[in-house]
Amino acid sequence: MRLTQNTINQNPFEQFKIWYAEATNTALKLPNAVSLATVTAHGQPSSRMVLLKDFDEQGFVFYTNYQSNKAIEVRSNSHGALNFWWEPLHKQIRIEGRIKKVAVELSESYFAARPRESQIGAYASDQSKIVADAEFLEQQYERYEKEFAGKAITRPKHWGGYRMVPDMFEFWQGQTARMHDRIRFIKQGKRWVIQRLAP
Repeated sequence: MRLTQNTINQNPFEQFKIWYAEATNTALKLPNAVSLATVTAHGQPSSRMVLLKDFDEQGFVFYTNYQSNKAIEVRSNSHGALNFWWEPLHKQIRIEGRIKKVAVELSESYFAARPRESQIGAYASDQSKIVADAEFLEQQYERYEKEFAGKAITRPKHWGGYRMVPDMFEFWQGQTARMHDRIRFIKQGKRWVIQRLAP
């Protein structure tokens, strides 16, 4: 079935929800894996895979170390992009917008629900920093494992969530002869303008 301006849901968040539900019902191990692109203050782009942890009409949430490269880039340039690719469905969703921190309460709640090993890891790893070797990382993990033995682990202040607030969605659906469907939503004021793009 072709994806058109008329067949697509007129709310891009609802259309994302439909496709995301399809992806979670495939054999994909991590349907929530998404490429996150950010830009340095000097205009150098970089990308990496992160895990989508929540989404609603406020935006798309992921978590990280606030001292990581991605966080440093977000502080200097809040523009970013997400790219979901689901090969079994032959579908892709690109999202562009601005990135901002989520409320502290949300970060606290999510951190408390993480596996204990991941909580310790948030303390043990100075994400993106240069380290001597793997042994150093193991020693750091063991250090915090002992420090928190028998104790509840609170969220470190340098760790928490970000939300991508979209101003553009593009829904791509593969078709034969490379005549793929591309439907773009552009935010204009409080409304979304829907456009079809050539493949």
